Amino acid sequence: MPNVLITGSARGLGLEMVKRFSSQGDFVIATSRKPSPGIKEVVEQSNGRVVFVPLEVTDDSSVAQSVKEVQSILGQSGLDILVNCAGVIADLDGKVAQMDDLAWHMSVNVTGVHNVTRAYLPLMQSGQVKKVINISSALGSITNAPHMTFSATPAYKISKAALNALTVQYALSYQDEGFTFVALCPGWVKTDMGSEKAHLTVDEGVNGIMEVINSVEQEDNGKFKNTYHAGWDFYDGKGIPF
Repeated sequence: MPNVLITGSARGLGLEMVKRFSSQGDFVIATSRKPSPGIKEVVEQSNGRVVFVPLEVTDDSSVAQSVKEVQSILGQSGLDILVNCAGVIADLDGKVAQMDDLAWHMSVNVTGVHNVTRAYLPLMQSGQVKKVINISSALGSITNAPHMTFSATPAYKISKAALNALTVQYALSYQDEGFTFVALCPGWVKTDMGSEKAHLTVDEGVNGIMEVINSVEQEDNGKFKNTYHAGWDFYDGKGIPF
């Protein structure tokens, strides 16, 4: 079974993904700045299938230390699947000129993903599956931007557009090594980030995420995927234009 590392595992989608991967028999390395009560409970009940490693994606030394710990845990095995789930979002009360949190969004949602991905590439190069899933958002679609004005989150949108571009560049750079890099929109999910106004429950959101992660192949390398949920035009599973 694959070895999986998930960032942003303390709560929400990340925490639920840890549970799902573990339940299907995979070995899961759950990471976040510090362990939440939810993660502690999952680790305790996992019979060794889940371990926690501290990882702050914006801190280079934390990233480097996490790699050392994960390498020690995996031994001779490689890392098969990396899910970059850690992210931030904030609303803006005003027009884009008033936006003063762009650097923060970029540091977590883009640079953090880049630094984690490149640090773990050596471990993934000895893995079997070689899937990197970057949790993105339809709000980052430049093509669909005129239809996304309902969400007053310009810094988040810009950072997710940049994350999509980063995903494509990695896909092009490592396609000859058998990697599959995918930007994945999980849909609008009722997490702390998504709020109770969202369309999907956490269970529904992660069902869709797991279907995509388990099914993508190298032919999907560099694509911007969305999930499928019956009864929703938004969630047709056919992909999102950049």
